[in-house]
Amino acid sequence: MPDLPPKDASPVDRLVAIMAVLRSPRGCPWDREQSLVTLKPHLVEETYEVLEAIDAEDRASLCGELGDVLLQVVFQSQLCSEEGSFCFDDVVEGLNQKLIRRHPHVFGEAIAEDADAVLRQWDVLKRGEEDGKKSSALGKISSAMPALHRAYEVQKRAARLGYDWEDVGDVRAKVHEEIDEFADSLMGEDPLRTEEELGDLLFSLVNLARHLGSRPEEVLRRATDKFAARVEAAHALAKDRGQCLSECTPEELDALWGEVKQEKPGPV
Repeated sequence: MPDLPPKDASPVDRLVAIMAVLRSPRGCPWDREQSLVTLKPHLVEETYEVLEAIDAEDRASLCGELGDVLLQVVFQSQLCSEEGSFCFDDVVEGLNQKLIRRHPHVFGEAIAEDADAVLRQWDVLKRGEEDGKKSSALGKISSAMPALHRAYEVQKRAARLGYDWEDVGDVRAKVHEEIDEFADSLMGEDPLRTEEELGDLLFSLVNLARHLGSRPEEVLRRATDKFAARVEAAHALAKDRGQCLSECTPEELDALWGEVKQEKPGPV
């Protein structure tokens, strides 16, 4: 049996040592088989579970879920350490240096009076760090982000460059314009154009959410949760009456939905 790290070591040192044991020849067969590619879906899944714990305001669950995200960081760092690329300490020290470098108003002589000034300064510092690299007006925005969140980030950064509507009324008018163009496309026989117009409409709705101070990813998540809860409630109500949702008529489904809405009021 492999020896466990000493109990008097720091929790982080113990974690790194335990991960090294799991990856060793005497460790876990599953852990030894993993690669950076096979770990990708686990990192995404654990991140979403953190978001779920935050939404539920469940601090005990959040503590555990953050630990699972940290495991993914340590796991991938161990893999890279084995190939000689970098180790967990390099990840941490790189982050330490970045935090100090990106906060000269805290650790240096710069002045930033509010959060907006901090963001502007952050952008300037990032562009300075990217000198010599491929130039990008918007900076690094991962193409792997969920589409709604990526649209939000692109719009937010474009706004800092001046590409933005002046007020929410202008954005609302743009949404109506996109609705009309989408409706017009439905009258034609070009599915590609319809799809493009639908994309433009979704993009304009993301912009509207941003101008209203909302994050579209969170707004849609809450709406989806609400809809799912009502479907489950309608299912339970139908089951109590000996009915099956998939066999109900449209009129029966509407009646069940109306009852559910009365019990759990809301706009849906």
